[in-house]
Amino acid sequence: MGLCGSSSGGPSNAYFDEYVRTLPSMKGKVVAVTGCTSGTGKIFARVCAKKGAKIVMLNRASERADDAFQFIKGVAFEAHAPAPVFIPCDLTSFKNVKAAGEQLAKDFGGLGLDVLCNNAGLVGVEDKATEDGCDIQMQTNHLSHFVLTAYCMPLLEKAASLRGEARIVNHSSSCRVMNLGPAWDNTLQEKHLGKNGGKLGGSSGKFFQGSDFERYQQTKLANVVFTYALNDRLQAKGSKVKALVAHPGAALTQCTTNMMSGGGAKDVIMLPQCAWTLMAHMMMQSQEDATIGILRSGCDPAAKSGEFYGPLGLGGGTGKHDASEYRGPHGLLKEEPFANAEARALLWTASEKTTGTPFAL
Repeated sequence: MGLCGSSSGGPSNAYFDEYVRTLPSMKGKVVAVTGCTSGTGKIFARVCAKKGAKIVMLNRASERADDAFQFIKGVAFEAHAPAPVFIPCDLTSFKNVKAAGEQLAKDFGGLGLDVLCNNAGLVGVEDKATEDGCDIQMQTNHLSHFVLTAYCMPLLEKAASLRGEARIVNHSSSCRVMNLGPAWDNTLQEKHLGKNGGKLGGSSGKFFQGSDFERYQQTKLANVVFTYALNDRLQAKGSKVKALVAHPGAALTQCTTNMMSGGGAKDVIMLPQCAWTLMAHMMMQSQEDATIGILRSGCDPAAKSGEFYGPLGLGGGTGKHDASEYRGPHGLLKEEPFANAEARALLWTASEKTTGTPFAL
């Protein structure tokens, strides 16, 4: 999930179709995806199904989840791929996530899991606690994915032993590095990883202000730090499981609709239509183009553990045109300086403590 815009209309695909043609067959592989009722998660599932993979859809039970399941089922049928599986997974509940992990182990203990794509996320949600006492955005975007990944590790190792490798793909955002002022601290803070939901600055309803933005940004920092910490441990163990991370840039997805309907972006809602049009022209890309980062992380044979993929800007990272991270061809990004050894240790310890889930590799 990334910085998103209006969900009506939007840019055409600039890179997606050509890139997807380069991806190899996924026949014989099992791919699990969280948050795949719409947007990048649904597109990721669609592409993997078309490439022959068996898709495990990890969504909160809802009418949207049912509709998405039927859609992927149809894609799989047309591609002569295995039928998808739906496992209920409500990321706002550790109990529910652990149950999903146990169901995965029951269903795929023999076959293993080739790709776990931790795609789901919330943005622009008020400062409130989950049933577990955590910030609802941090629990959804990171802590529950930490739990799910821990439960899936035996399945990932099983697939790696059978088919040579497996992958964990996390999804961050361009918001992780945005700076809202000279005193802004965009390093990972332990309080956001704890059971402090509803006590993290309150809600103004304006996304690009203070604590509202900070709560979301902290979750996206956590996605990157978690990936690097995972990679450290997997490499030290000599594992064939890879950990990668991507961010989508700016895309026209469902996330903004959800944010606005929830009252979390009054500052964005107030923008006139001409501003939306200009923003879409200057910053936005299609949902499909925004999915390239997680596709590369999950499906590209050349992708290596610890790598971070995202848009390079319209100058392709050269700085000749638009050097921002919002759109442009997707490529390998530099290692993030904020995700240092101290941040990795902090995240791992705090995540284990808060979730009550030991995660030893």
